[in-house]
Amino acid sequence: MALSVLPLDLARWDESHRDCLVLPVFKDDRPLRGAAGLADWRLCGKLSRLVKANRATAEAGETLMLPPGRRLRFSRVLWFGLGDGKGYNDDRFRKDLAWILGVVSRANITDWVLQAPGRASGLIGARRAIEIILEEQLLAGQPLTLLEDPAGQKDIAELLRSQR
Repeated sequence: MALSVLPLDLARWDESHRDCLVLPVFKDDRPLRGAAGLADWRLCGKLSRLVKANRATAEAGETLMLPPGRRLRFSRVLWFGLGDGKGYNDDRFRKDLAWILGVVSRANITDWVLQAPGRASGLIGARRAIEIILEEQLLAGQPLTLLEDPAGQKDIAELLRSQR
């Protein structure tokens, strides 16, 4: 797996044109947080308006492909509804990531950026997310770019250094 990290920072997103921005969202993430919140900001509240109009609910299993508009440097945006965040655990993380990977693969998307499920809400730590990804080999053979805050970037770097 080729792993890279992109800061959770709109200015850095602008420097890195990618095909697809993947946004896993819990239905109780209101207002939208993390990458979804930044994308919503850049889209002038489009995601929030979809939520308010019940056109995007973030119910478990919901998938939406959205145009990025002119303000996001991605060719497309994929929204994944994760349902209720309560009781989020390692098993749900594995299932959600496998589901996201399946959809991304079927859509023939090879250049994508993801904020790991549960990271925006703090329901799973960056270090734990990478440990699961590595031990499950969920993304073996897939290039992966994770969106992370500075603390998460540090945890990931430490973990990868210790694995060498």
